[in-house]
Amino acid sequence: MTSNRLTRGVAIVAPPMLFSVLVLLAWHGLVTLFDIQPYLLPGPINVLYAVSVHLPTLMGAAALTAQAALAGFLLSFVVGFLVAVLFSQSRLAERSLYPYAIFLQTVPIVAIAPLIVLWIGHGLAGVVAVSFIISLFPIIANTTAGLTSVDAESLDLFTLNEASRWQVLTKLRVPHAVPAMLTGARISCGLSVIGAIVGEFFAGYGTQDFGLGYLIILTNAQTKTPYLFASVLFSTGLGLIFFSAVAALSSKTLDRWGGRDVN
Repeated sequence: MTSNRLTRGVAIVAPPMLFSVLVLLAWHGLVTLFDIQPYLLPGPINVLYAVSVHLPTLMGAAALTAQAALAGFLLSFVVGFLVAVLFSQSRLAERSLYPYAIFLQTVPIVAIAPLIVLWIGHGLAGVVAVSFIISLFPIIANTTAGLTSVDAESLDLFTLNEASRWQVLTKLRVPHAVPAMLTGARISCGLSVIGAIVGEFFAGYGTQDFGLGYLIILTNAQTKTPYLFASVLFSTGLGLIFFSAVAALSSKTLDRWGGRDVN
């Protein structure tokens, strides 16, 4: 059993790891062959050196960005679930409010981020607000789809047994919506990191405490390209950590719920 799990784990991890090694080799070869200057395109060695030199700063910035992204994601999950429940219970509410939920997905976040900063202010609250807005729609859309796609036969069975609206919601609609809701969470968690970084572009914490978004702007303005690549690398890693954590929790939840994987 352990051997099978190990083999399956290697089969999953090996292809992306091999591809990453090939990309790094091609990147290093391109920079070396064409003698590209580090301020234009640093090689992977230059980026790793920047990481080693600025590791404490990068870790501190990543921690602050992670805090804002996690808060934005959790807030979007709770609010999105409650809004989806409202939509599933009232067609009038869904028809009236769903277009405004779509608005959150279609409006460019960089266009409204300055307004959010103006209304809420700089600092953590403003960053969390941007992260919340950009990660809200997937939760609403997927959870609403799950809650409203219950088959008619199941609804008829509950009706024959004189189940209340609350019983239909908690014992039929919500269990049926769990896979869709978790799919939305997996999409939303990555967007929450993007939202936090974008929020930090406009609502930074200051020069003493700053996240990866501020660090990206600062290193770009100072043409510290290896440091900039290191900041982007940490931003990407943070997104992967969020996605992996939510995917693992989703898998365990579905196993416990008796459902199947949403992949």
